[in-house]
Amino acid sequence: MSLPPPTPKQAQILWLALTGLAAATIVLLAVALIWGLGEVLHILAPVIWPLAIAGVIAYLLDPVVDYLERRHVPRTRAILVVFAGAVMLVLGLVGSLVPQVITETRDLAVRVPTYAETVKTNVVNWVSNPRLPSMLNKLLPQRLTAETNATSVGTLIVTNMESGVVTTNSPPTDSTAVDVSRFWSGLFGKDTFKSAADWFAKTAPKIGSWAVNQASRVASLFGLLAGLALVPVYAFYLLLEKRGIESHWTDYLPVGQSGFKDELIFVIKSINEHLIAFFRGQVLVAMCDGVCYTIGFLLIGLPYAVLLGVMATFLTMIPFLGAIVTCAAALVIALVQFGDWRHPVLVLAVFAVVQSLEGFVIQPKIMGERTGLHPLTIIIAVMVGTTVLGGILGGLLAIPLTAAGKVLMLRYIWKKREA
Repeated sequence: MSLPPPTPKQAQILWLALTGLAAATIVLLAVALIWGLGEVLHILAPVIWPLAIAGVIAYLLDPVVDYLERRHVPRTRAILVVFAGAVMLVLGLVGSLVPQVITETRDLAVRVPTYAETVKTNVVNWVSNPRLPSMLNKLLPQRLTAETNATSVGTLIVTNMESGVVTTNSPPTDSTAVDVSRFWSGLFGKDTFKSAADWFAKTAPKIGSWAVNQASRVASLFGLLAGLALVPVYAFYLLLEKRGIESHWTDYLPVGQSGFKDELIFVIKSINEHLIAFFRGQVLVAMCDGVCYTIGFLLIGLPYAVLLGVMATFLTMIPFLGAIVTCAAALVIALVQFGDWRHPVLVLAVFAVVQSLEGFVIQPKIMGERTGLHPLTIIIAVMVGTTVLGGILGGLLAIPLTAAGKVLMLRYIWKKREA
């Protein structure tokens, strides 16, 4: 018995159902791929971290090595010279900046409750008495009112009364008045060994678990140290074998000579260009911004200038985020520390000067004509990577994944392939 063919409406419904099923399958595969990638990153993080750091270092140092090589310096010697200079620079920064950063971090951590209470008190006072002339004359009013002092004193008295120590006139108990015979008989009584066995049965698993945890920590620390020790080795060989990698890397692709291989080579080269534009551009721009912020904050006498500069260096790698967070933190410190209009205005002036230098001098000199990834794309990629893939490593790996997605979209969807 043959079935009649579907009507046009039924065929449309069937095709819609099949399309929905195919779309759901693609979504499930994408979710499974992301989940699997996150699990792989979690397992292979000790291996991927050193390679990722070495790759970034190689991206940053390669232009200097190429410059020395063009000056007729052998590449191996040029790499060693650049490594020696980088090590000296890092040691100098660590010796000069790290102690200052640690000191300022500790001091700021101690002062944060005081700053928070000051801000809270002044905001409450301004809300209850919002007089514009007084705000212009003195931004931060008196920190504590008489009622607050009285309440604090009352609270202190109540606390002292409640936490007082009650003493009696009873004579102290003589600790020597112990029945020695009863002590020894209780010590070696019939229940002693049973109690000891019970105690050991309860304690042994805890001791074993503690020992296993400590061994795992020691192994993780050893793995971390080994990974850090391998970073310069990886970076050295990446720089040394650059010429061979550039000329022969296509031979190692598991694809025969075909149009598909040509497309794959084009996509990989485009992704590499985007990564070069990001790491050589955004990272160096962030370092320059951090130095400029530190110098500017030191010139206006702002506390924690070095800490703010180091924070800006790391945060500015994510466009807009570093500038906004650094400016906001500097404004809060200036308002609470000085309580006038002059220092917040100076902070805004430093922010404006640094952003102008970045836009008109630093970024054009470093980035040149390379566009790389759009700042908004980088922000979304880092946020999604840290959330979906997990941790800083996920955010770092989200950048090449985003670059690959952009290249594929530009190549096959948004633009026609050039003849």
